[in-house]
Amino acid sequence: MSKNVGNPALLQTIKTDMKRHWGVYLMALPVLAYYIIFHYGPMYGLQIAFKDFQPSDGIWGSTWVGFKHFESFFNGIYFWRLITNTVLLNLYELLFGFPAAIILALLLNEIRKSSFKRIVQSISYLPHFISIVVVAGMMVDFLSRTGLVNQLLGSFGIQPIDFLMEEGWFRFLYVSSGVWQGVGWGSIIYLAAISGIDPTLYEAARIDGAGRWRQTLNVTLPGIMPTIIILLILQMGNMMSVGSEKVLLLYNPLTYSTADVISTYVYRKGVLEASYSFTAAVGLFNSIISFILIVAANKISKRFSETKLW
Repeated sequence: MSKNVGNPALLQTIKTDMKRHWGVYLMALPVLAYYIIFHYGPMYGLQIAFKDFQPSDGIWGSTWVGFKHFESFFNGIYFWRLITNTVLLNLYELLFGFPAAIILALLLNEIRKSSFKRIVQSISYLPHFISIVVVAGMMVDFLSRTGLVNQLLGSFGIQPIDFLMEEGWFRFLYVSSGVWQGVGWGSIIYLAAISGIDPTLYEAARIDGAGRWRQTLNVTLPGIMPTIIILLILQMGNMMSVGSEKVLLLYNPLTYSTADVISTYVYRKGVLEASYSFTAAVGLFNSIISFILIVAANKISKRFSETKLW
């Protein structure tokens, strides 16, 4: 690597390529600046996870405490609850949300009437463009004791249910609303992958007597498998990350036992209680686990298939 960096021929090639495709590099600058400023720049502040940070003393002036905050989190009464809730919510989203987009794409691919297909696609895509705040507001209105859902249940003689006040309902409501909002948008990339499959493969399958179901199993699914694996690896990297916005909008102290996750705990401790060093340690721990998961998923994929992220 060091030899390549000091290679004059390589440097000249890079300069020539930048001059020839300067427009492409110019378009990439805002993206590069975004990651440098908002992702790599803040990593300087990670050191407060090992310090007793005081805003008046600054990052460098704060007292070094080592792994004190990590030990406090690991030994805390909420540690296993936070880990369990975070993993289960992501696991349910992986089990139900991830295959839902694949199934929808396969179903849309079987629709032969283009006008009907466009209508179905538009309807399935629309929820993605609804704000999380609006979705949470709709859920609060529809699922309240006097909401639409309880009114419908009441017409069948069922007593009203406090959906958002009962801990047993939270995971189901969170995951199902996420599937509804993201399934259409998630199917786009699979439809693009399906469109890239060689049509002659389907013709050969039909000649061999394969029906639509066998063509899906033997041609379509293998054709989009590399895409599925790459997206699955990326999803594994987010196993410890749950969208805190929707959780914050939907949960309450009565549902903490099933709804409280690492990101919401960090928000309460860091923003509301100003425990900056402690929450920095929790966030760093969360990021390390996510990194380990995505590396492990990539290695497993590399070992058992030819598809990998890097």
